[in-house]
Amino acid sequence: MAMAMMRSSHLRNTTLLRSGCRSSAPPKRGFASTSQQHEDAQEAAKWQKITFLGITTCFLLACNVLSKGHHHHEEPPAYQYLHIRSKEFPWGPDGLFELKRHDD
Repeated sequence: MAMAMMRSSHLRNTTLLRSGCRSSAPPKRGFASTSQQHEDAQEAAKWQKITFLGITTCFLLACNVLSKGHHHHEEPPAYQYLHIRSKEFPWGPDGLFELKRHDD
């Protein structure tokens, strides 16, 4: 057992000597290089310009379409069979969502 303790202490000592004066903190890890960050910034700027251009184009097209007049269709003929009522509605002679008649 004493031999095993001496071996382990010897291994620890040689490991410390080989590692030198390294600190026990792990090394910092770099996630991206500077060129990658530059490319990412350029890509973001490109898509920002594309987005603003698309929004402006859609806005101008919408203004153009909405500023034009729209076509009015002729009034359909007043067919008598369209408003057949054989029974009065419980809320009165007029329909629920129609304009009320005032026969005075």
